[in-house]
Amino acid sequence: MTARDIVEAVEGACPLDAQEAWDNSGWQVGAPSAPCSGALLCVDVTEQVIDEAVERGCNLVISHHPLLFRATRSIIVGDDRVDRCVARAFEKGVSIYSAHTSCDCAPAGVSFEMGRMLGLGDMRVLDTDSGLGVIGCFDCPLPWREVLDRVKEVFDVPMLRCSAPPTESHTVRCIALCGGAGADLLPLSYEKGASMLVTADCKFNTFLDVGSRATMLVDAGHFETEQCTKEIFYRAIKEKFPNFAVYKSAWERNPVRYY
Repeated sequence: MTARDIVEAVEGACPLDAQEAWDNSGWQVGAPSAPCSGALLCVDVTEQVIDEAVERGCNLVISHHPLLFRATRSIIVGDDRVDRCVARAFEKGVSIYSAHTSCDCAPAGVSFEMGRMLGLGDMRVLDTDSGLGVIGCFDCPLPWREVLDRVKEVFDVPMLRCSAPPTESHTVRCIALCGGAGADLLPLSYEKGASMLVTADCKFNTFLDVGSRATMLVDAGHFETEQCTKEIFYRAIKEKFPNFAVYKSAWERNPVRYY
């Protein structure tokens, strides 16, 4: 079994042709045709993740965020994380593949997984042009504070950045979700009837833009809303290769701290 065989299972769930034009999903480093001893799944590639892969006997790392994103003209090992990771991957014989917006925009991608975790029904794509985001419904309207508590528990978020509720009695039945930076979907989520948009990386002015709309904007953190990608990759691989050695990184931590 080769690294390419394992990646093709992931691409079955996260097809490369679904990625945005500006993205760099796909092979980052290594030898796709090499025999694969195991795969380690992560959100971001770091030196520690590569070392963990080696310790677990894995020579393939599958990440959500691409290691190579901007144009790279040279690899000089120094203070740059990307250069160090590329060098270490080659040194340790570890291949790296990334499924970024190919996973974000997939029919059963990040936002759908978020909705499944929250217990939503009647889920459908929010932005049909890009495939980004979902909108779905709870079985019955829930008080906004209860929804926030559920978001914190499900995505393991210690605190949320939120706009004020339209009223203290505001309830949420239809909710929009977009893993990672999806605040641009706020107008569309409101137009489609969502009483709340849960996403990440929201700017101050976006909170101002909520204005008098009868909705709420919730920033649940970039890592927090996208760590479910590991489960998406895991499930895709195990469905095709149930006896293959695949692990979710135990070392990886959210680089953002809350105090």
